[in-house]
Amino acid sequence: REAGYITNALSDFFFKYETPRQVLVRNRRVGVVCRLIQLGVLAYIIGWVFIYEKGYQSTDTAVSSVFTKMKGVGYTNVDGEERVWDMVDYVFPEQGDSSFVVMTNYIITKGQKMGKCPELTEPRYLCNSDSDCERGIIERTGHGHMTGKCVGNTTKTCEVVAWCPVEDDHAIPDPALLMSAENYTLFIKNSVTFPAYGVKRSNLVEGIDNQYIKSCVYDPTTSPLCPIFRLGDLVQLSGFNFATIAKGGAIGIVIDWTCNLDYDQSECKPVYTFHGLYGNPNEIDMARASVGYNFRYAKHYMEDKQEKRTLLKVFGIRFDIIVRSVARKFDIIPTLTAIGSGVGIFGVVSLAILHILSGISKHTASQVGYSIS
Repeated sequence: REAGYITNALSDFFFKYETPRQVLVRNRRVGVVCRLIQLGVLAYIIGWVFIYEKGYQSTDTAVSSVFTKMKGVGYTNVDGEERVWDMVDYVFPEQGDSSFVVMTNYIITKGQKMGKCPELTEPRYLCNSDSDCERGIIERTGHGHMTGKCVGNTTKTCEVVAWCPVEDDHAIPDPALLMSAENYTLFIKNSVTFPAYGVKRSNLVEGIDNQYIKSCVYDPTTSPLCPIFRLGDLVQLSGFNFATIAKGGAIGIVIDWTCNLDYDQSECKPVYTFHGLYGNPNEIDMARASVGYNFRYAKHYMEDKQEKRTLLKVFGIRFDIIVRSVARKFDIIPTLTAIGSGVGIFGVVSLAILHILSGISKHTASQVGYSIS
């Protein structure tokens, strides 16, 4: 008996075929709604899955590298002291990094040497006697290690072991001393590799040669592929004015590689966009905490066998170069996957419509004909 049951089951499985009952509803409203729903599903599959999301393509992101080079010369005349600043003086860190700072303003303290000297004449450092200066204390915002002495002639302050004379950074030059930085130029060299497709591209695309680079400056309309950027233009395109951001800020340069490799590789070209990452273009409240961007930098040297340094409090614009990439190319596997999911969605919707129409047919029996296939 068990053997016969198994044989019948196998026979039914291989030699019998079943189809669901089809319901034919002769109702214009129901027919229109049914077709509209199916049309919507079809539009979703074709429009969204295939055209917008490009479900017939596989994707890959790039491995990239960025090199930079600044050019330009600045000039200052402070208290009759003339000075020329070149790229070695105003770019931090050294040239070539994808994230760097261009100095636009500074406070300089020359000839500092290690020793003992009075603190600044600020209320928190003022004293009348040695008892007001606690020995061994290091103030968080101070300049050195307190000796416990109160020194000075007219205005007395606590003495510290520090780099002397201590820095006084209260008088920030306004306007910025290096407003000429607006005319500096930045050269960006970017290369990307899409390893899944073995495609390598550079922002020095076809048509950009040495002769072109010598004369071009980036313009989003007339020269969108030129890799040389004027700093003033970068600031303007990011929504700032140079006088404001010279107090300190950050700008992001985004290099976007969105490539369709179903076309020729020469069509894979970068698109540059610029964004203010830090700072407020409309900042007017200079009393607000931590306005702008600054850091300190020291140049050490020996004089009369004694170590000395020149301290610079640097105000500048930080540039961050960000590479964003995605490449697409036809691939049979995602194509079949997208088609399969589309057919599945279409089938589910059709089945749902069938159940709805089956319910409707109970109320419209006089208008319904059945056919079994």
